[in-house]
Order: sequence, then C-alpha cells, then structure tokens
Amino acid sequence: MKIALIQQKFHITKEATIEKSVEMIREAKDKGAELIVLQELHQGAYFCQSEDVNFFDLAEDFEKDKEFWRDISKKEDIVLVTSLFEKRAIGVYHNTAVVFDKGKIAGTYRKMHIPDDPGFYEKFYFTPGDLGFEPIETSVGKLGVLICWDQWYPEAARIMALKGAEILIYPTAIGWFDEDNQEEKDRQLEAWITVQRGHAIANGLPLVAVNRVGFEEDISGCLNGIRFWGNSFAVGPQGEFLARASSDKEEVLIVDIDKKRSEDIRRIWPFLRDRRVDSYQCLLKRFCD
Repeated sequence: MKIALIQQKFHITKEATIEKSVEMIREAKDKGAELIVLQELHQGAYFCQSEDVNFFDLAEDFEKDKEFWRDISKKEDIVLVTSLFEKRAIGVYHNTAVVFDKGKIAGTYRKMHIPDDPGFYEKFYFTPGDLGFEPIETSVGKLGVLICWDQWYPEAARIMALKGAEILIYPTAIGWFDEDNQEEKDRQLEAWITVQRGHAIANGLPLVAVNRVGFEEDISGCLNGIRFWGNSFAVGPQGEFLARASSDKEEVLIVDIDKKRSEDIRRIWPFLRDRRVDSYQCLLKRFCD
C-alpha cells in the first residue's frame, strides 16, 4: 500500500486552504498514492484555541463539505481520509473523520476522547463520539481511523487492532506554545511520537500520524497562539520509522506499507496471544482501588 501524509498549514481562508489541499492531493496521486490522509480539521484554522459560539457556524457546511471531498476522491481515484466539523443536531456537534473510497463513503469515525486544555478547548465544541472503535473497510484494506487526542490512549488502538484494523491512522492538530522553553518542547514532541510508536509495536501494526504545521494566532487574545509542530510520521509494526516530516514545512510524505509484515511480526512477537483477558476487569473502571 502506498500512502500519502499531507502535512499542511492554514492559508488564511477556508477556500485557499482547500485549494492547497487539493493541489497536494494531486501531487500525491501523481506519485502513486492509493490512500491519502489529511490532518485534523484540515479545512480551516484550528478554532478550538478559544470558546466562541460563532465557530459552531463552521459545521453548517458539513454535508456540502462531504460532497466536495467525495468528488475529489472519485476524480483522483483514491481512498481519502478527511477530518470535518459535523453538525448532527442543534447543540450536538462532532469532530468527525469521513473516509471516501473512490467516490463512495466507506465509513465514518467520530472522535471519542475529547481534550479540554488551554488552547485546546474541544469539550466546548465536540460531543464525544458514539460510533465506537470500528475499522473502516476500504479497497486498500481495513483502516483503524482515530483522531488526535485518541492517540494517547492504548485502549483505542488495541480495540481497533482486535477488530481487524490493518493500519492505525491519526489525523492530528498538536503543537507548542512559544512561551515554553526548548527542553519542554522537546519532551512534548518525543512523548507524542513515543506513545504512538508504542501502539504500533504493542499491536504489530503500521501507524501514520498526520499533523498540522505553522503558527496560528489565538484571535481571542487569551493566549498568543499555537505553533503546530508538524513531524508527521509513519512507522512499521516494530515501531521503526518509515518516514518523518519536518517541524516547519508543508510536505507530501509518501510511504510504502507492507501489510504482510504485520503478520510476520505478530508470529514472532505474539502479544495478542499472551493477553490475560481474564484479568483486565480493572480497565472497565475509572479508577481501581
């Protein structure tokens, strides 16, 4: 499987950002990509830096946006992973990944874990997903699509693996605050990469994480803004790096994934075989005494 990771910045307007996305998608297709993954909330700015009821209006175009990306997937004859702001009902909104397969909707995933941190006020906007952790069947294989904050939770990756996902995919929006010192920035970035490499290793699966890049101002003035750290990457089932992008540039990252390698690795590292499923009841509790 040849995959493209589209690492992109926000280009001032939705229209200009989408235009750039399409340009990069076509570049990826010209390089042979069958599966193309866009970053979290890729159509515009990362609006969750502040709490503003006017931003809910962005979700009014959800159905129109779906049709646009469906058309792109059909014209380019690709499987395309998008990340859109979904209005489900008045007062109920989701951070939603829609997967298109050559003009058809292959499946949908609604972000399950919702953060609430300075600059990342997602609980104000997003209702937790209710579709569970279900791999999406496509013409290139079963995709374990999760979103950003989900990437810190081994349970999400494990369930996707147990249900037959052939690859783990994380559209992402994460970055630094310029006020932090370099040591703290390095710790945060390495933690982000390390935890996801752990998911790949523990489940014997390849994994791709596609992050935003560039500085986005907090227009509310509460904070200065976020410098999204890029570093989109792909690893194999032993956590080995297959590709990694820069921290400050837009890039089309092309990666070849050998799906058969997962079976080979699981045979020599049979982590799933040796699970003690009779002893994991504590995982179903918030906290174990």
